[in-house]
Amino acid sequence: MTALQTLGETMVACRACPRLVRWREQAAKEKRAAFRDEEYWGKPVPGFGDPEAWLLVVGLAPAAHGGNRTGRVFTGDRSGDWLYAALFRAGFANQPTSQRRDDGLRLRDCYVTACVRCAPPDNRPLPAERDRCRPFLERELRLLKEVRVLLCLGGYAWDGTLRALAAMGHRLARRPKFSHGACVEVGCYTLVGCYHPSQQNTFTGRLTEAMLDQALELCRRRSADGSVNPIS
Repeated sequence: MTALQTLGETMVACRACPRLVRWREQAAKEKRAAFRDEEYWGKPVPGFGDPEAWLLVVGLAPAAHGGNRTGRVFTGDRSGDWLYAALFRAGFANQPTSQRRDDGLRLRDCYVTACVRCAPPDNRPLPAERDRCRPFLERELRLLKEVRVLLCLGGYAWDGTLRALAAMGHRLARRPKFSHGACVEVGCYTLVGCYHPSQQNTFTGRLTEAMLDQALELCRRRSADGSVNPIS
């Protein structure tokens, strides 16, 4: 078993946040009507992808009927549909969909994770819950030794990633503001900001497929040549 797999098992066994444990297990018990015949995961959701990745995609937390149902981050909901389709278009995935853990999806050069590992009520973890979960992201970053670029999906992921990097000793004098296309160097990493592919953003046109593709292309350029060229 690899160190990442061992970390994943540690995550799955975590019960440190009573409110999140109750919520994730309640969602898994009550289910959504469309998934009433499925067995829900109902546990913390570990990261997923290529252990030799240079790109780390960071989200907020699993959805109650997405990752909390399937057991894979960004899988089984509309946000995941958008993300994995974009990763496929950009050459990071072998297929454009992610429906369940055994669907054959493989990532190359990319690893996908989240700041909080349990589905939170209203998609809003409490600050204490965020802080208790942060060491998992730190440990992933230490184990993913080839990661150079971190794509933060939304302001919450941007803030959570900065907190994790600060705890690892990568601190900035001033915290950079999140925006779509923001690009900043933090220690040996480059952070790239992208609006989260939530239905609220994709249905309203705040985030388009072209914008998501552009953010991934910025990540690839940053990895290739080391330049920081924010999206205009």
